[in-house]
Amino acid sequence: MRAIVVGAGIGGLAAALSLRRAGCEVTVLERTPRFAEIGAGIQLAPNATRVLRRLGLLDAVAARAARPSRLSFRTWSDGAEICHYTLGRAAENAFGAPYLQVHRADLHRALAAAVPPRTVRLDTAVVGIDQDDASAHVTTERGERLAADLVVAADGVRSAARERLFGADGAVFSHTAAYRALLPAEAVADLELPEYGIWLGPDRHFVHYRVRGGELLNVVAVVGAESARESWTARAEPGEQLREFDGWDSRVLSLLERAGQVFRYGIYTRAPLARWNIGRVTLLGDSAHAMVPFQAQGAAQAFLDAAVLGDVLAGVTPAEVPDALDRYVRRRLPTATSVQAGSARTGEDYHLPDGPEAQARNARMAAYAAEREFGPHAAAWELDAPDEPRTRPV
Repeated sequence: MRAIVVGAGIGGLAAALSLRRAGCEVTVLERTPRFAEIGAGIQLAPNATRVLRRLGLLDAVAARAARPSRLSFRTWSDGAEICHYTLGRAAENAFGAPYLQVHRADLHRALAAAVPPRTVRLDTAVVGIDQDDASAHVTTERGERLAADLVVAADGVRSAARERLFGADGAVFSHTAAYRALLPAEAVADLELPEYGIWLGPDRHFVHYRVRGGELLNVVAVVGAESARESWTARAEPGEQLREFDGWDSRVLSLLERAGQVFRYGIYTRAPLARWNIGRVTLLGDSAHAMVPFQAQGAAQAFLDAAVLGDVLAGVTPAEVPDALDRYVRRRLPTATSVQAGSARTGEDYHLPDGPEAQARNARMAAYAAEREFGPHAAAWELDAPDEPRTRPV
């Protein structure tokens, strides 16, 4: 079985590993000439780390990760705790895998190291995808026409493959932008921050957690915005993030002031699709279901796509590929679409204006936490698990 994966991001590399595990010969095509270290954190809930375990990478990723013991929600103005939820060993025992917070580059490096170098072709842009009854074909910018039994398009939120399959629908601006920065954890030790905190305020929220074994603090400050570039490298104007969070708790302002270089990027999504596949070609990850990051499930859903894709293709013949891709989409699309919608609702809830709505939200969160060990976001950690079904109520 021959497979071509378009895109060597987190989802594409996970797909390549899962397909190789299923017995496929895989070629990964990546348009960038080299892998770059993107200075950003990423959260891996148990539904993601279960997949990493299946791929044999959990230990390598965990060795460079932080393992928070709990999540603390705070009010924007004075930092008073609204509620907290358990993570750490209790979550690992309950969900069968750890909750990890990692540097994106560390995760990508672990995935890339597990893929044989000959499998990945860098500096190879894809300009066309077509198929017939017997095979699928990818045309590169250099004019090569490569054949395979299936093509997996993992080319991100601005997926060109999605447009070729389903027509132009474009990335959708979420009307939110994020400031992000990484700084040494020891540089803010005096602030007595919760190890993992989310601060909620009108039209804004602020997140911080540790990565790289606790050495670095990842900071993400999300604001409502009319427009923003989708760029990992666009720099914020000096002091811009402080003006956006004027009046917030002094610890938040101190973090933003000490952050050094701050980047600003627009958060974009894709509209839900009724299907992700046509014949021998399918979407995976952000190309299929890019979502706002407010439940920390974007990477997890891509990992689950990869795991299920490998499951349905194990043991099939080339002639059976279209039916196998139908099974992949039937299994994954409802869950990913549900998580996508839930993430959007979470963002709306985080940004409620001061007054009765925010007070009711805070009371609701506190009441939920008083009765349950894990937060409502943990419901997603049970869904579509590729290993043994989990039925323990959250």
